[in-house]
Amino acid sequence: MTGPAIKTTTVGSYPIPSWLVAAPSEQALSDATRVVIATQEHSGIDLVCDGELYRFDINHPETNGMIEYFVKPMRGVRTEIGFDELMEYRAQPGMRFRTRPPAVVDGALGSGTLNLADACARAKALASRPLKFTVTGPHMLAKTVLNKHYKDTPSLCMAIADVLAQQVSHIEADVVQLDEANLPGHPEEWEWAAAAINRVLDAVKGKAAVHLCFGNYGGQSVQKGSWSKLIAYLNSLHVDHIVMENAHRPLGELAVFRDLRPEIGMGLGVIDVKRTEIERADEVARSIEQAEQAIGAGRIRYVHPDCGFWMLSRTIADGKIRALVQGRDLFEGRLKTVAA
Repeated sequence: MTGPAIKTTTVGSYPIPSWLVAAPSEQALSDATRVVIATQEHSGIDLVCDGELYRFDINHPETNGMIEYFVKPMRGVRTEIGFDELMEYRAQPGMRFRTRPPAVVDGALGSGTLNLADACARAKALASRPLKFTVTGPHMLAKTVLNKHYKDTPSLCMAIADVLAQQVSHIEADVVQLDEANLPGHPEEWEWAAAAINRVLDAVKGKAAVHLCFGNYGGQSVQKGSWSKLIAYLNSLHVDHIVMENAHRPLGELAVFRDLRPEIGMGLGVIDVKRTEIERADEVARSIEQAEQAIGAGRIRYVHPDCGFWMLSRTIADGKIRALVQGRDLFEGRLKTVAA
């Protein structure tokens, strides 16, 4: 049998194992990452992720490590936040999901001690299937720090993009995925956000992807909006495929993606990470079928969860991973029956 026409993948994060939190060490982190990758491979995921366990930040549950991990090591930032700066940050629109900035940018940005290539290499050594490495995008990072150096947010965003471009140019992964969870709530910023992210995407050695979602904190969407306002942004991206939140969105919204450039592969979210119920394989297969009817046969290149799994329990996340693969297989005729 030939390989699947639609490949399965995860979006990035995985629930932090309790034993890793209780007794963290380099060896425990390696062992936990091995478990995360093996869980995906055993379930049949085609393009695996490392689970982002090394980014876990117990002090920032609202964004886990998707912000601090990237900005704190950079040159040109400081993490000591003054009271006046804290009040200034809290007055900014769109920051209600954070109580304090991850850093203050008060100088020209550089990579500093950030080393994404080594993090990717450690994960790749543990994987036997193609690996996707995830990186928070420049728009998201620019919107969450406090800018005291650059003339405006677009300039800061481009400076962050330059740092990330240098980093990803050294990453040896089958796919590098950039994550943007703030832009869907601020579609009016798409032009300068696209210019910045494309600078990073152009530096990717393998296939480039972009993940967009409306955020997730305790099962709640952080951003409001619709995909129709971002189709111009999506079509401007220098990517192999996009990775979208769809399972938690209205079914009728899928028609928007008819206007996606045919050169860009559609990554369809068919697993809702904002609910704890594990999807059935037939539900996943039906979601794929409905999407194909809405946007055209052959347009879907990947299926995946809407977002990362880190806010769910491991048993639920693992069940959703299995359902994802079984649903794809059922849709493609690879699986005739599914055990109850």
